[in-house]
Amino acid sequence: MRVYVPLTLSGLAAAHGAGEVGPGPLTAYAVTPGLREWYVSDDIEELEYAALNRAAAASLRVIAARPEEIRRRVVVALDVPDGAAVADPDHGLEASSLGEVRIADAVPLAKAAAVHVDADDAEKDVAAAAAALGAADLGDDDAQFTVDGADDHELLWFGIQEIPGLIG
Repeated sequence: MRVYVPLTLSGLAAAHGAGEVGPGPLTAYAVTPGLREWYVSDDIEELEYAALNRAAAASLRVIAARPEEIRRRVVVALDVPDGAAVADPDHGLEASSLGEVRIADAVPLAKAAAVHVDADDAEKDVAAAAAALGAADLGDDDAQFTVDGADDHELLWFGIQEIPGLIG
């Protein structure tokens, strides 16, 4: 099963140093029944893209909570055994947790299929989105527009062998 783990650049550096994404439990995003129902698609690529975007939004929340973080969203795509990622049935259709799964243990970085990271030119918009996130959560439409501006930047795809260049 493919899962998408939200990180930051410092989190990616820590994972690279440890050789694993963890420690567990990990929050990740995947194609869950709730995400399928919400997205209304049978196209697995579209559904995985939706899960990736959910993880990117979670990465933004981590960035917003840590002023010292570089303002670039990071998502690691990991392949885990079926059953290793468990959705909380009590939160299945809640908008804030669509696609969210828990992984009990750390996952070797060797199980990563790819790393998705914002380009350098996204930092300004990601910084603005992180600053506006609290107001957007409270219903401020202008702040939500700013948060949505981060989504205008597609995360770039990198192979795991490229991690040293990303964190260096």
